[in-house]
Amino acid sequence: MSITVNLYYRGSCGSARAFAEEMESSGIADAIRAEAGNEKYEYFIPLKDPETVLLIDRWKDQESLDRHHSSSMMSELAKLREKYDLHMTVERYISDTEGVPDKDKAFIRK
Repeated sequence: MSITVNLYYRGSCGSARAFAEEMESSGIADAIRAEAGNEKYEYFIPLKDPETVLLIDRWKDQESLDRHHSSSMMSELAKLREKYDLHMTVERYISDTEGVPDKDKAFIRK
């Protein structure tokens, strides 16, 4: 079971993108990717909303996510969110342990 958290960072005047770029250039994103239990940590920019950045953040289990939330990394994240005056919305998903049903596989082009 994996836990995927989609975080939508919203700002103005390019601040969300600047935040993501600083997360990458400062090494904070790579440090999070290296944490035990992290399976994905990637930023995306929606085509129709350039003032939003989507972070897809996936963890092996709740224990891994809890360790991340209690790490010193979170204070660094909080400082950058404040610096760029970002606001967030969050979606949380638990992985489907059954996988993609056969009837849905017909719609997936490989």
